[in-house]
Amino acid sequence: MQWTLVIPLKPLSRAKSRLSDTAGDGVRPGLALAFAQDTVAAAVACTAVSDVAVVTDDELAARELAALGARIVPDTPAGGLNAALAHGAAIVREMRPRTPIAALNADLPALRPSELAVVLGAAAEFPRAFLADAAQLGTTLLAAGPDAELRPEFGLDSRSRHRASGARELELAEVDSVRQDVDTGDDLRSALALGVGPYTAATSAGLLIPGS
Repeated sequence: MQWTLVIPLKPLSRAKSRLSDTAGDGVRPGLALAFAQDTVAAAVACTAVSDVAVVTDDELAARELAALGARIVPDTPAGGLNAALAHGAAIVREMRPRTPIAALNADLPALRPSELAVVLGAAAEFPRAFLADAAQLGTTLLAAGPDAELRPEFGLDSRSRHRASGARELELAEVDSVRQDVDTGDDLRSALALGVGPYTAATSAGLLIPGS
């Protein structure tokens, strides 16, 4: 099964406010872009992925991520994360009505294509499925098969809300790179320990990371 990934990205100037303990206002937009670049590069390289659609209105991010092979979808609803994902999924399904779709966070800088393929392979067994984040509270990936709608419920305690929506939780070992999103300095330290991609490695060099 070949998947289309839908990756939402808010304007870089408003991204990653919880990293204020690690990066100042002048650094955070660059970090957010680097996270997205490493995420998209790994997603494009995944053998289970046929297409990557990034939903964003940020012009710089759109240029840089398109250069990595992503298709850019303007965030027409401008109504937040779930509205952006639903819009992106609808655009994809207009072109290919029965393509399997997976929503993926844009802040997975340690993402490994092989681990993403494992998660998508497991998700293919269910109409809808999701992977919890490293904190076991949120969600980093939500998948919908050819005959299912995405129905995203990202945000606070999304693990519980996706489970309540009927999506199957994927209980997989050794896919840490797909679970490790980055919202805080501690998250960034954990991602660096896993081994981040080149964009995040370059952008985070010299930062004082909590716990390091």
